[in-house]
Amino acid sequence: MPRRTRLLLLSSSRTPGTDFLEHARGHIRDFLGRDVKRVTLVPYAAVAWSYAALTERVLPVFRDLGYGCTSLHDSRDPRAALAAAEALVVAGGNTFRLLQQLQALKLLGPLRERVQSGVPYLGWSAGSNLACPTIRTTNDMPAAWPDGGDALGLVPFQINPHYTERSLPEHHGETRDDRLREFMILNPGVTVVGLREGSALRVEDGRLALLGDLNARVFREGEARELAPGESAQFLLERPSRP
Repeated sequence: MPRRTRLLLLSSSRTPGTDFLEHARGHIRDFLGRDVKRVTLVPYAAVAWSYAALTERVLPVFRDLGYGCTSLHDSRDPRAALAAAEALVVAGGNTFRLLQQLQALKLLGPLRERVQSGVPYLGWSAGSNLACPTIRTTNDMPAAWPDGGDALGLVPFQINPHYTERSLPEHHGETRDDRLREFMILNPGVTVVGLREGSALRVEDGRLALLGDLNARVFREGEARELAPGESAQFLLERPSRP
């Protein structure tokens, strides 16, 4: 992973009792800093929302933080807009749809190149999944079918956003832990980070930090452990996954 890569990967856009991205605004402002004047939205995970409606939801947040915001879907040439972006914001929604659309528009490779060249990348939910080697640890139903599951590979591990160990009373289906254990059995060389709501991972200068008040749960080599905020997470970058 190039040391110039800068990532802020959020588990979710909301936490209980907060407005859209309210819990993350301090992290976003600190991450983007003052050099960035305008962010470019990648809206292609939206399904229930139109791209225009999603943009209208995202724009006020960044305007309040002091940044302009434009969306790739509004550009006649999304590839040129991507090449000119100061910072990239990849919104949540359906991860399969997001990857499918980026493939169809031939934007996946250019997006990776822009981020590896140092353009800040902010994603939540599906946008965080996209930063992984593959999208195989998304929670989303495959409502759309991309041409393969390989994603951006900006980090060497998988992320499971919205992670929870809770189970519903009288629900006899598999829990999230059950599903992730199945994944680890079939993919023993891959590390998965379960990001709880309100948590985020920040990558900068080749360093990785867990942000927020909650632990993350790290699944690897047939075991799971808790990773606390402030605890060194560097081992996640030093041991690449093998998807």
